[in-house]
Order: sequence, then structure tokens, then C-alpha cells
Amino acid sequence: MLLFLSGLPIWAALLLLVVMPAIIAMGALIVVRHFVAFESLASNNEIAGFKFATVGVIYSVLVAFAVIVVWEKFNEAEIAVVQEAGAAATLYRLTQTHDPDIVATRAALNTYLKLAIQRDWPAMAKEKESDETTQSLDALYTAALRVAQKGSSQPAVLIEMFKQLDTLTQARRIRLHLATGVVPGVLWLVLSCGAVLTVIFTFFFGTKNLPAQVMMTGILSFLVFMALFVIVSIDHPFTGPSYVGSEPLQSVMEDLAP
Repeated sequence: MLLFLSGLPIWAALLLLVVMPAIIAMGALIVVRHFVAFESLASNNEIAGFKFATVGVIYSVLVAFAVIVVWEKFNEAEIAVVQEAGAAATLYRLTQTHDPDIVATRAALNTYLKLAIQRDWPAMAKEKESDETTQSLDALYTAALRVAQKGSSQPAVLIEMFKQLDTLTQARRIRLHLATGVVPGVLWLVLSCGAVLTVIFTFFFGTKNLPAQVMMTGILSFLVFMALFVIVSIDHPFTGPSYVGSEPLQSVMEDLAP
């Protein structure tokens, strides 16, 4: 469900996660006021206001914590892609000789980058990973090991090559992990239930001006569910309209072009 919501267009996600819940909350308040007398609700205003302030603070802190965590993980995914591209670019520059084994290593790197862009990104959008890309990474290691075994390059260069290979592998593993989602299911349950309960709490208040109270409930609902919309939008960094793209790897591919 979360993957489906993350993959929706922005307008559809806003309609489903923000507009519809706000309309439902406003309609529910009208129904409550139809069956419960204003005097009964107005008697709750003083004590309910104090408790609502406490509930609002608790829920706002929880939402703020979730937004910060999700945003940090989104940035981590961006950094991982940039590090992967940087390691690939450095490895390319370390293999600019005409030795057949080193040429084969550079070709294996080129194949890996192509498959990472063409296969990994569509797979990560579905919380999966590409076996073809993994096999191409294995082939890249095999080619690099062949260079080391034959002594086709200087020891210092070999050390740096494998260091960059390790960085590339770790960066790919980070983005594959983050592609599965950041916020755990139990936190989503708490956030969703907290949003609903926070909005329902406004039904215990009563004002003579019903349209004004309905509007205030709608505004509150809009703000609460807008926060959830932000979390949903970036919970899967490689899915949906707001995603981490493969542009850094594509730039390296352009450098690799003869």
C-alpha cells in the first residue's frame, strides 16, 4: 500500500491523502452536530481545549520526528548515488591504458553503469533489485582481479582501484536498501491512527457558528494529512514523482563515451 501511494502522481496522492480525508472530517463534524446538541458540546470546550493542546503537541512532535528521519534518508540516497558515480568516474580514470586486461575492466565498468541505469532504477521503484546489474558488478570484480593477478598495473593503482570498487559496491547496496522504504510499518500505524484521532478530537468542541467550526476542522485536517503526504512522497526515495534520479551515473556514462 505504501509503495502504491508513493508511486501515485502528486495530484492523485494529494486528492487521496489530503483532500478526501479533509472532506470526510468536515462531513463527519456536520453529522455529529446534527445528532449532538450544541449545548452538550459547548460544555466540553474548556477541558477539551486543554487536552487537545496536549494531544496536538504530542502528535506534532511525532510527525516532525518522522519527517526529519525520512528527509535524512532521502538525502542519504542522493549521496549514495553521487558516491557511486564518483567511484565509477575515478575507476574509469585509473583504467585509461591500452593493456587488454585494463581495457576489459573499463568495458565491464561501462556495462555495469548501463545496467544500473536501465535495470536498477526501474527495479528499485518496485522495491526490488536487478540480478543483471549484480552479475555485471561481479564481472567488473572479475576483470579487476585479472588485472591484479597479471600485474598489468602498478600496486598503488591496484589498491586505489579496489578501494573505488568497494565504494561503488557499498553505495549500490545503500540505495538498494533505502529503496525498500524508510518508515517502519509500526510507525505508519501510529502516524495514521494519530492523525485520525487528532481530527476526531475536534468533534468534542462546540461553537454557535457551525460553518466556522467546520472550516477550522477542515483546515486542521488538511495540515495534518499534508504532513503525512510529505512523508509518503519521500518514504521510497526511488519511487514516484519525488525520487532520486540516476543523473550522476548518466554523467559518468557521458565521460566514458569515446
